Amino acid sequence: MVAVPPTDRAALSDLVARYASYVDGRDLDAVAELFTDDGVLVLPDLPASLAPSVTHEGRAGVRAALAAVAGVPQTFHAIVGEVYDAGPSDDIHRGTVACAAHHLDRRGSGEITDRVWHLRYRDTYRRTGEGWRIARRELHLASIESRPVRSWAVGAGGA
Repeated sequence: MVAVPPTDRAALSDLVARYASYVDGRDLDAVAELFTDDGVLVLPDLPASLAPSVTHEGRAGVRAALAAVAGVPQTFHAIVGEVYDAGPSDDIHRGTVACAAHHLDRRGSGEITDRVWHLRYRDTYRRTGEGWRIARRELHLASIESRPVRSWAVGAGGA
């Protein structure tokens, strides 16, 4: 694979970081704007499958799909690796982004749990008049684990 030019890499890295930050901040309109008008988000059909299988199209579809995150009191998306490769033209690139997505919640017993999704996003990016945008994002889950949390500063760093 051929690496993307440094200026494109910086812009793509910023795009990926903004996605994580906007999801954690519950700014779903801003998340949707990171996609092209015809952008596609493919998510797993949990708990049946960890593989991406449910397709959401367009900015409205992306916004609607991510509305489910509003039911989780707090999330932290930790990006742990990014690889960007040149695509078939200067205006299309591809990327693989490794992430540990923490989902903090309080169970019925009052116990605080961190459900950690170990995942990779497989992305296609397109340069538009608005800058680089996500044309397609597939969420590939490797595993989900649950961890007890000793204490929690509700609202710290997120919604």
